[in-house]
Amino acid sequence: MTIDTHLLALQLMAAQGLMGAFDTLYHHEGTEALAQRNTARRELSIHAVRSSIYCAMFIGLSSWAWHGVWAWVLLAVFGVEIVLTLWDFVVEDGSRLLPPTERVTHTVLAINAGAFIALLAMNAADWAAQPTALVWQPQGWLGAFLALCGVGVGISGLRDGLAARALFRRTAQEEQRAADAPVRFGSKPQRVLVTGGTGFIGQILVRHLLADGHAVTVWTRDARSAAWGFGGAVRCVQALEQIPATDDVDVVINLAGARILGQRWSERRQRQLMQSRAGLTNTLVAWIATRARKPWLLLSGSAIGYYGVQPQGDTAELAEDAPPQDIFMSALCQAWEQAARGAVAHGVHVACMRFGFVLGHQGSLPQLLLPVALGMGGRLGSGRQWLSWVHVHDVIRAMAHVWSLAEQAGGDAAAAQAFNFTAPGALSQEEFTRVAAGVMHRPFWMPTPAAPVRLLLGEQADLLLEGQRVVPAHLLQTGFRFAFPDARSALTDLCRPR
Repeated sequence: MTIDTHLLALQLMAAQGLMGAFDTLYHHEGTEALAQRNTARRELSIHAVRSSIYCAMFIGLSSWAWHGVWAWVLLAVFGVEIVLTLWDFVVEDGSRLLPPTERVTHTVLAINAGAFIALLAMNAADWAAQPTALVWQPQGWLGAFLALCGVGVGISGLRDGLAARALFRRTAQEEQRAADAPVRFGSKPQRVLVTGGTGFIGQILVRHLLADGHAVTVWTRDARSAAWGFGGAVRCVQALEQIPATDDVDVVINLAGARILGQRWSERRQRQLMQSRAGLTNTLVAWIATRARKPWLLLSGSAIGYYGVQPQGDTAELAEDAPPQDIFMSALCQAWEQAARGAVAHGVHVACMRFGFVLGHQGSLPQLLLPVALGMGGRLGSGRQWLSWVHVHDVIRAMAHVWSLAEQAGGDAAAAQAFNFTAPGALSQEEFTRVAAGVMHRPFWMPTPAAPVRLLLGEQADLLLEGQRVVPAHLLQTGFRFAFPDARSALTDLCRPR
């Protein structure tokens, strides 16, 4: 084998490093967010082992020739890598539906890996005949780049290994919690339609509904991917018309809506947000109107943005009867709830769930706690703005509670009710972050000024820099008891070492 062919193999390895970095950052960390998927536990474990192998290969081949016994070690490593790659393909196909860009990327990666492994395997025959040694064979800038790729893939492997361990422990914790204190939705199995079932709260809700014996249908934009993610245990439809008229639906839980925090609230974005909430809910209610046998219950999402913003320093508690305001976030929630109330005219019991900041392993909490985890936690703006939060487990339990209340009332559709889904222990943003820093054993010292946040986000900066002290008056009055009534207990549950 000529040195030019060996050089070609190393160049293909460099290309593998670049494509692998793209796949990891764009797909695994970005669009697919594997570290947050319970179903990705085994896939991440395989990725961790493969990354460790690639780390050794990239660094080991960047400036050394593997002679003698080392050549046979290299061939064995190639064999293990091929087996792991094939196993990874099988596990991926069994746990999720890959987007087209990821499937194409994986195909190109497999072809490229096959090419450089074949070239290096051919050279290994000559290396095996040499005395056993790792022979220094520098490759200049190419070797330095390969070594850098090795370090990068090693860090990625460590990240995947830790994420896989966290997911295995999280799953065991959730299963134990479900076994110790199962969530009961009503007194008998029902046929439930869930919108937003692939979102952060929706995924957890669907798992609990299935565990309680209910038959679940999810209305989603990508039915194939959703069905794959739920392991075939849920019927997924892309249009409500795909639900046969003969298939009754007893309960509808409406959680759909585009992510509100992110893009600036331009007029176009405001229309998109309004359509994803009020517009979709109007479509849902219109579909209910066409059903011969209508659902008896609609639990529809809303948010505490309904109350607008509360002046900093104002300690008044906002219960469900507090008035809305004339700003976009409030108008959005008002239109959302008004659309849901349209189902009352069709004999449906309607409950509007005004969610606070929901704490969980997914959603916005990981991003909120990232500065704290990096040791840079501190107040945001003045830090005096109220943060009304709730643990996701209490969100699911509160849904079951409202369901049971409606069942006990006989599904009376006289008027829609609103429920604040917030824990009773609202805190200022500064105090909440201080508690998080204490739970995570990190310092609390670095403030973030308000001006850059407002410049970046515009009006939606109010979601972060202003707040509301919202209390769950109706939940408490009807006998609901929070499993996590204070921020320390909630954050300790979510941030405990895994």
